[in-house]
Amino acid sequence: MISSLAAVIDIVFELFMWLLIIQAIMSWLLAFNVLNPRNQVVGMIWQFMLRITEPLLRPIRRILPNFGGIDLAPLVLILIIYFVRRAILLPLSYGQPISWL
Repeated sequence: MISSLAAVIDIVFELFMWLLIIQAIMSWLLAFNVLNPRNQVVGMIWQFMLRITEPLLRPIRRILPNFGGIDLAPLVLILIIYFVRRAILLPLSYGQPISWL
């Protein structure tokens, strides 16, 4: 039972990491005018990405210092998700007790 729940949570984390990567790439494409934000489809996708990722990125942005035009919050969130997956979910998916050492 726990391994099934851990697998589902792992899939959710994996999808969220991909959403963060897609949002970062899309923000670069919008910044360099490769994508037109006034396009209805692009605008809808961008708004969806912001609504999904901003609640978790906003607190990280408040903590991080200002690096000019570079936003490191998605990278920090991806690293946090990676460490949570490795430290908590990976041992649970194999049915092993969690070892903090």
